[in-house]
Amino acid sequence: MIGFGSRVFRFSEWLVDGDGSMRALLGGKGSGLAEMCRLKIPVPPGFTISTAVCNFWLEHGRLPAGVDEEIAAAVEWLEDCTGRKLGDPADPLLVSVRSGAAISMPGMMDTVLNVGLNEACCQGLARRSGSRRFALDSYRRLLQMFGEIVLQIPRARLDSLLPDQRSCAASALSEGILEPLVAELKRAIQFATGHPFPVVPRAQVAMAIEAVFRSWRCERARCYRRLHGIEETLGTAVTIQAMVFGNRGEKSGTGVGFTRHPSTGERLVFGEFLANAQGEDIVAGNTTPSPLDVLARTMPYVHRQLVAMAEQLETHYRDVQDFEFTVEEGRLFLLQTRAAKRSAVAAIRTAVEMANEKLISRDEAIGRITPRMLQEVLAPQLDVGDAEVQPLTQGLAASAGAACGQIALSSHEAVRMAEEGLSVILVTEETTADDIHGMAAAAGFLTSRGGATSHAAVVARGMGKCCITGAQAVVIDAQAATVRIGGATLRAGEWLSLEGNTGRAFEGKLPLRPADAQDPHLQTLLGWARQANGNSVRANADTPEDACRALAEGAAGIGLCRTEHMFFAPERLPHMRAMILAVSQEERLRELNELLPMQQTGFEEMFRIMSGRPVTIRLLDPPLHEFLPSRDELDGEITSARREEDWDLATTLEKMRERAAALGESNPMMGHRGCRLSITSPEILHMQVAAILQAALRVRDQGYTPEPEIMVPLVASEEEMSTLAGMIRKTAAEVFAREGTTLAYRIGSMIELPRAALVADAIAVHVDFLSFGTNDLTQMTYGFSRDDSRTYIDPYIERKILTADPFVTVDRKGVGALMELAIRSAKGVHPGVKIGVCGEHGGDPASIEYFYSIGVDYVSCSSSRLATAQLAAAQAARTRASAMQISHDRLPATEAHFANASRGTSLVPGAAPV
Repeated sequence: MIGFGSRVFRFSEWLVDGDGSMRALLGGKGSGLAEMCRLKIPVPPGFTISTAVCNFWLEHGRLPAGVDEEIAAAVEWLEDCTGRKLGDPADPLLVSVRSGAAISMPGMMDTVLNVGLNEACCQGLARRSGSRRFALDSYRRLLQMFGEIVLQIPRARLDSLLPDQRSCAASALSEGILEPLVAELKRAIQFATGHPFPVVPRAQVAMAIEAVFRSWRCERARCYRRLHGIEETLGTAVTIQAMVFGNRGEKSGTGVGFTRHPSTGERLVFGEFLANAQGEDIVAGNTTPSPLDVLARTMPYVHRQLVAMAEQLETHYRDVQDFEFTVEEGRLFLLQTRAAKRSAVAAIRTAVEMANEKLISRDEAIGRITPRMLQEVLAPQLDVGDAEVQPLTQGLAASAGAACGQIALSSHEAVRMAEEGLSVILVTEETTADDIHGMAAAAGFLTSRGGATSHAAVVARGMGKCCITGAQAVVIDAQAATVRIGGATLRAGEWLSLEGNTGRAFEGKLPLRPADAQDPHLQTLLGWARQANGNSVRANADTPEDACRALAEGAAGIGLCRTEHMFFAPERLPHMRAMILAVSQEERLRELNELLPMQQTGFEEMFRIMSGRPVTIRLLDPPLHEFLPSRDELDGEITSARREEDWDLATTLEKMRERAAALGESNPMMGHRGCRLSITSPEILHMQVAAILQAALRVRDQGYTPEPEIMVPLVASEEEMSTLAGMIRKTAAEVFAREGTTLAYRIGSMIELPRAALVADAIAVHVDFLSFGTNDLTQMTYGFSRDDSRTYIDPYIERKILTADPFVTVDRKGVGALMELAIRSAKGVHPGVKIGVCGEHGGDPASIEYFYSIGVDYVSCSSSRLATAQLAAAQAARTRASAMQISHDRLPATEAHFANASRGTSLVPGAAPV
């Protein structure tokens, strides 16, 4: 035997060279077939040519030395297994030649069935099977697939020879139609290529293998890999397998199944079956198949076998499986198994239920859900409850979710419209692998043919997009650029709304409503995620209403409360403006005394809502002129006051205009704001700290457990932080002396300036926590204005100058390097200092993964992003522990460092430790 186990791997009932762990070498299909053979599941015998051979062929344009001989030996072995011979007119062996990458790419690469047929073998197959119609149908399939895939003849040219201008299921073509059709296909091949169809079976096999290798680089496969981030260097394996025939009559057929429902996650074997057909018929979507219930009625024994095998596969792989099967004259064979593409709703339900069934652990369940899945589940749904609107049609609910967009009748049009910034619904009879670019551009898909396991359905679930298939009331007129859906005729470009959960399509652009976030499986998963991440995800909340939403979403506390938002309330803004306009210290203090109880009331509500959870309150940050009307507004109000002869108001407004002009700055982002306000106007800091601590004492007396954290913004130096920490402690001492009691509180600094990151060790000795304001840190590091950068960031990304928007996903090389340096140095002098992130990056999953890897203890984000942040934090938790330990082991831990660190405590004598 020549070199088996190196580049060619056999599988059969009796002998298996590979196994399920060899995906990288055998691809998903080859490794799955090998593993099923080891499980004694009936699989037609065959062999797999490894991905290494594919990569060599792609690089050199030929097979490696000796592989031809290995393939020839494997063919002889397969002939011995089956008792048939390739090219034998009396009893021909036919094979399928299938692609199979390590990462599933459904429908993106090529497969050729019935390889080995020629005129003589077709006659032999007819004699052996007793059906000339079956033999001719198999032959015309080979001619079509070989012509398109191997000889690269445009599919439309071959399809045009078929009745009804499209490929048909086997049962639709009689022997009388097939005989001349085969002859016409042969003539079309000769005309297109200048050569007759190759009749030597071994040559067909060799050409088909190379065609499958070549399909790795076809545009649709490249597009799919770009969309899903799959490496170009992986290559595809090729599996050559003895044919079993689903097109041998009514006791034969082909099907696709799932061990659980791919749209809902319900625990039942779900799938579709097409009698008297081959596998490509059901996947292509040109015929709508029947549910597996039909198989249960027509072939109950086969159905029972299938259900048993499905359960065996799921138990073995510990995941939902997507499997393909063929029934040949009542005998069942499985042709593939792989992890199933499923909707986000189904993914969450199956992960939770499998964990409850002890099939997987809770950690595994959390790891199987991506942040994108959560975003899909929590995305708005069509609001049709109160609207008197009737659906145009109802098809199969192939992929959940909702989509509203303007109709595109081709993938080319979908891409063009999307490039114009339009939301698009792709409406077609069916989708093929060549439509991948249009499917990527569209918000959702509607097809008139195909089932829940067709190409459109599988790809939609993989992309997380809404899809309705098999909507038979959809009739497209490509020439007129219209589509008739039920009783309505719509033009391309008109609005259409899809409800993927029910399979209904509606005319127009329907309103959206928030998704139901109380799904019990989702809530269970998020509960596990919070446990796994140590409740380390807080929320940004500026008002009690915000805090209530955050608590309802499971926030571990408030990581950023921007106090300036409280000053903009209608009853408070006049006092804030009066304080700014005050010409004497006495006037300023009077207005601040008016504001103090208002702030205190707000803080009391926040502390009650978040009892037992930290509430991080940022001292006043924006420049004072932001609280004053703009010059244009003031000019208008002054003119109006004069017109009304309200001279006192006009005088006040004129003073306000003068004060606003005096406070105006050329570059307010780097102006008189943040901690600079507290230093130049310490009475503002005094009022805010007093309001915070008095509120905490008040609610503690009411039985709540407040955890106040006072955060200083825009710190750039140790001297600033030392000065302000002293001011905060002095104010706290005054409050506690006046109230006759004490309270634990924490002082922290924001790190949002590059200099602060560089001197974080000096700042850290004065505080209990550091919180990175990554929005400003990104602005200051790049010199980009977050509010004005859109005009150049998009071109930068298009030209690959930037790989991502740094305001969406944190820049690891620059901003991240500053963060790492800051964390290392701060922990070096103050090992117990807490590290947080409160910028927008705190809700970005990719950024969260990075933050936890460098030693961040918690992140804070808006309530709408809490769920995805909690999941991302849970998934980072396991790696975080080891990374933190490695980082900590490298830090100095001398007595001097710990002595310095102790100066950062914010406890007064007698207070409980924090």
